[in-house]
Amino acid sequence: MSNAPLKLAVVIGSVRDGRFGPTVAQWFAAQAEQRADFDVDVIDLAEFPLPLVMPSFGQKPDAKTAEIHAALGERLGAADAFVVVTPEYNHTVAPALANTINWYKAPWEAKPVGLISYGGMGGGLRAAEHLRQIFAELHAITVRDMLSFHNAWTSFHKDGEAVSPEGSEAAAKSLLDQLAWWGETLRHARATRPYQS
Repeated sequence: MSNAPLKLAVVIGSVRDGRFGPTVAQWFAAQAEQRADFDVDVIDLAEFPLPLVMPSFGQKPDAKTAEIHAALGERLGAADAFVVVTPEYNHTVAPALANTINWYKAPWEAKPVGLISYGGMGGGLRAAEHLRQIFAELHAITVRDMLSFHNAWTSFHKDGEAVSPEGSEAAAKSLLDQLAWWGETLRHARATRPYQS
């Protein structure tokens, strides 16, 4: 087993103006950065505007799309584990996040994914449950524990700190503990016996 920290990609799944995702993602990233077993990379999908229409089979994307696709693919591919931060739009996943997932397959395979949802009264839980089904199709492992912030804008102070840190930090630790176990286990497995889907 490797002693190197796991590369943890924290993916901000919403790209809308005025989105709340960066607040949640940066708070969680700060929790992960306190641990020696993770090397954190926050990936904001707003910085990688992939087209909604993928090239047809056998076609190549235009140069700008190819550049964006390669840059994001490199960062996703380098990750040993993921945390996806998502709101709920119309009872499901944010469109930019769903689009990004569809553009890639290999970066997710045989890697653990943690879920953090946020929103109003529902806390984005339906989006998180849809993501479990989507990631299963991509041969990724969603860990059991997750975080959900109901009425998220009341869960954080203006400086980005959690209003109820005891409960939030305990939930983040549980999620990170599970990601660490699965991340190390699957990294070792991929190194010794490459995964074939």
